[in-house]
Amino acid sequence: MDERRQHDRHEIALTVEVFDRNSGRYMGRLANLSADGFMLCGAEVPAADSVWECRLVPAPPLSDLGEIHLGADCLWSRYGTDGQLGWAGFHIIDIAEDQAGLLEELLSRL
Repeated sequence: MDERRQHDRHEIALTVEVFDRNSGRYMGRLANLSADGFMLCGAEVPAADSVWECRLVPAPPLSDLGEIHLGADCLWSRYGTDGQLGWAGFHIIDIAEDQAGLLEELLSRL
Protein backbone atom coordinates (compact mmCIF):
# COMPACT_ATOMS: atom_id res chain seq x y z
CA MET A 1 0.00 0.00 0.00
CA ASP A 2 1.27 3.46 -0.89
CA GLU A 3 2.00 5.33 2.37
CA ARG A 4 1.30 9.05 1.88
CA ARG A 5 1.27 10.26 5.48
CA GLN A 6 3.78 12.93 6.34
CA HIS A 7 3.35 12.61 10.11
CA ASP A 8 3.15 9.60 12.42
CA ARG A 9 -0.28 8.77 13.74
CA HIS A 10 -0.62 8.44 17.51
CA GLU A 11 -2.99 5.81 18.86
CA ILE A 12 -5.36 7.30 21.40
CA ALA A 13 -5.86 5.46 24.67
CA LEU A 14 -7.67 8.46 26.20
CA THR A 15 -11.05 9.82 25.15
CA VAL A 16 -11.28 12.63 22.60
CA GLU A 17 -14.80 13.13 21.20
CA VAL A 18 -15.49 14.81 17.84
CA PHE A 19 -18.49 17.06 17.11
CA ASP A 20 -19.65 19.03 14.08
CA ARG A 21 -19.21 22.73 14.91
CA ASN A 22 -22.22 23.79 12.84
CA SER A 23 -24.93 21.38 14.01
CA GLY A 24 -23.43 20.11 17.28
CA ARG A 25 -23.86 16.55 15.93
CA TYR A 26 -21.74 13.91 17.63
CA MET A 27 -19.46 12.41 14.96
CA GLY A 28 -17.51 9.86 16.99
CA ARG A 29 -14.38 9.29 19.03
CA LEU A 30 -10.78 9.63 17.85
CA ALA A 31 -8.97 6.35 17.22
CA ASN A 32 -5.71 7.96 16.13
CA LEU A 33 -4.35 11.41 15.44
CA SER A 34 -1.48 13.15 13.66
CA ALA A 35 -0.62 16.77 12.90
CA ASP A 36 -2.40 16.48 9.55
CA GLY A 37 -5.20 13.95 10.05
CA PHE A 38 -7.19 11.60 12.23
CA MET A 39 -9.34 8.50 12.22
CA LEU A 40 -12.55 8.32 14.18
CA CYS A 41 -15.00 5.60 15.06
CA GLY A 42 -18.69 6.08 15.68
CA ALA A 43 -22.18 4.77 15.15
CA GLU A 44 -22.91 7.11 12.22
CA VAL A 45 -19.67 8.12 10.54
CA PRO A 46 -19.69 10.87 7.87
CA ALA A 47 -19.70 10.03 4.17
CA ALA A 48 -16.46 10.07 2.21
CA ASP A 49 -15.69 13.24 0.24
CA SER A 50 -17.44 15.49 2.73
CA VAL A 51 -15.94 18.51 4.50
CA TRP A 52 -16.53 19.23 8.18
CA GLU A 53 -15.86 21.91 10.75
CA CYS A 54 -14.94 19.88 13.81
CA ARG A 55 -14.61 20.36 17.54
CA LEU A 56 -12.22 17.91 19.20
CA VAL A 57 -13.18 17.68 22.87
CA PRO A 58 -10.65 15.91 25.12
CA ALA A 59 -12.02 14.24 28.25
CA PRO A 60 -10.11 14.13 31.57
CA PRO A 61 -7.17 14.00 32.12
CA LEU A 62 -6.71 16.01 28.89
CA SER A 63 -9.72 18.31 29.30
CA ASP A 64 -7.53 21.16 30.57
CA LEU A 65 -6.45 21.68 26.94
CA GLY A 66 -9.95 22.77 25.98
CA GLU A 67 -11.57 22.22 22.61
CA ILE A 68 -9.62 22.18 19.36
CA HIS A 69 -11.39 23.61 16.31
CA LEU A 70 -10.39 22.60 12.78
CA GLY A 71 -11.66 21.93 9.28
CA ALA A 72 -11.31 18.39 7.94
CA ASP A 73 -12.01 16.50 4.73
CA CYS A 74 -13.40 12.97 5.15
CA LEU A 75 -11.26 10.92 2.76
CA TRP A 76 -12.90 7.55 3.37
CA SER A 77 -15.51 5.92 5.56
CA ARG A 78 -16.64 2.40 6.35
CA TYR A 79 -20.05 2.01 7.90
CA GLY A 80 -20.50 -0.52 10.67
CA THR A 81 -22.80 -3.48 10.19
CA ASP A 82 -24.89 -5.43 12.66
CA GLY A 83 -24.54 -2.86 15.44
CA GLN A 84 -20.77 -2.42 15.04
CA LEU A 85 -19.10 0.98 14.90
CA GLY A 86 -18.06 2.56 11.62
CA TRP A 87 -14.69 4.17 10.81
CA ALA A 88 -13.68 7.30 8.89
CA GLY A 89 -10.35 8.86 7.94
CA PHE A 90 -9.88 12.64 7.79
CA HIS A 91 -7.27 15.05 6.48
CA ILE A 92 -7.00 18.36 8.36
CA ILE A 93 -7.43 21.10 5.78
CA ASP A 94 -7.90 24.22 7.91
CA ILE A 95 -6.62 25.04 11.39
CA ALA A 96 -5.81 28.40 12.99
CA GLU A 97 -2.33 28.92 14.40
CA ASP A 98 -3.50 28.93 18.04
CA GLN A 99 -5.52 25.74 17.43
CA ALA A 100 -2.50 24.09 15.78
CA GLY A 101 -0.59 24.81 19.00
CA LEU A 102 -3.30 23.06 21.02
CA LEU A 103 -3.21 20.12 18.60
CA GLU A 104 0.57 19.82 19.05
CA GLU A 105 0.13 19.92 22.82
CA LEU A 106 -2.50 17.18 22.62
CA LEU A 107 -0.18 15.04 20.45
CA SER A 108 2.68 15.49 22.93
CA ARG A 109 0.47 14.22 25.74
CA LEU A 110 -0.76 11.06 24.01
